[in-house]
Amino acid sequence: MRKARAVAVLGAVCASVLAACAPPPDGRTVNLYYAPEENLQAVVDRCNERAAGRYRIVYHKLPREADGQREQMVRRLAAGDAGMDVLGLDVTWTAEFAEAGWIREWTGAAQRSASAGTLSGPLETATWEGRLYAAPKNTNVQLLWYRKDLVPEPPATWDEMIAESQRLAGEGKPHWISFSGAQFEGLFVHYNSLVESAGGRIVSEDGKRAVVDAGAVRALEALRDFGTAGVTSAAMNNAMQDDARREFETGQAAFQLNWPFVYPSLQENTPELARDVGWARLPGVVPGVPSKSTIGGYNLAVSSHSTKPDLAFEAALCLRSPEHQLFSAINDGVPPTVESVYEHPSMAEEYPMKDAILEALKDPGVRPVTPAAQNVSTVLTNLLAPVAEIDPAATAERMRTEVQNALDSKGVMP
Repeated sequence: MRKARAVAVLGAVCASVLAACAPPPDGRTVNLYYAPEENLQAVVDRCNERAAGRYRIVYHKLPREADGQREQMVRRLAAGDAGMDVLGLDVTWTAEFAEAGWIREWTGAAQRSASAGTLSGPLETATWEGRLYAAPKNTNVQLLWYRKDLVPEPPATWDEMIAESQRLAGEGKPHWISFSGAQFEGLFVHYNSLVESAGGRIVSEDGKRAVVDAGAVRALEALRDFGTAGVTSAAMNNAMQDDARREFETGQAAFQLNWPFVYPSLQENTPELARDVGWARLPGVVPGVPSKSTIGGYNLAVSSHSTKPDLAFEAALCLRSPEHQLFSAINDGVPPTVESVYEHPSMAEEYPMKDAILEALKDPGVRPVTPAAQNVSTVLTNLLAPVAEIDPAATAERMRTEVQNALDSKGVMP
């Protein structure tokens, strides 16, 4: 019984996130800390096989939620933990981790390999003060999903989308615009896409000063007009991305603003509806000016505390190689950052919307690049929800004050 209790206790400890229950590492072990990705272990196994003993990657799964991932990595890095080698960073964290001195700059041959053929938008998310601090592994953009049986052509602007929705409502047809309006990072993503599409800025280019210019105010007006137009379900103010996906699948919506993960779900859950669904670049704000979609995705960084950085850089490059980006795109639905991968025949079958994704990635929106990105996001989501209650001029003025406080590490922080 004593042995059984010991085994049970060990199992409980190993079940805790980031507990050190793996076999004792040696000088060849490269510890990868990354979000749960269903088939990433297969990529790890391939890289280990090809390393032929030079290194052995061990995949440690972080929590599923981004906040939990960041919190646990920050705690260990701040404590100088040498047990972390390769880190999976949300695209908004690069500047924060680089400024804190927690991750190493990519230089020389490693920098050239990480940059070769990589789309400029993802590379921007991996760069801080002109230096590369991570290798983009995968990216993402939102698209407009629309009912081709209800709308012959996708609307080019938010005003056109709202007008089409109201027309359909007047005809007694499905007309909702499925949208993630809850107070969370997804709402900030929508707002940032509108700001970028309007040619505006929230934060100065050096990441140190709140701007919230005329384009940012125009984006607030667009959100306010959307929220008061009567074109959403009553659940919109509490909806996250998966809620919007499920709502669209009920057949009551004509439009959806969401990531490409909705496509395989449509095929599986509502194949009849899926046949009538098309996709396009997000609607813009200014007529005649193409929209910008805010980039998502993950970058691979090497910890400053790693005792084997050369092996860590080599392992990271293997994990995000074009071959493995193709594998992950097809098997885990994460769009590649290397442009040439989109030309592979397998992409056409699994990603029929790949041209729309690539078009948006070549002219993307990027969230404010600043070490205080998490604080800025928290402040903005607080001010944006619910969207129907936005007072553009007054909200913009509060944003200028509260975003500056966030940049200066003042006020309420996450």
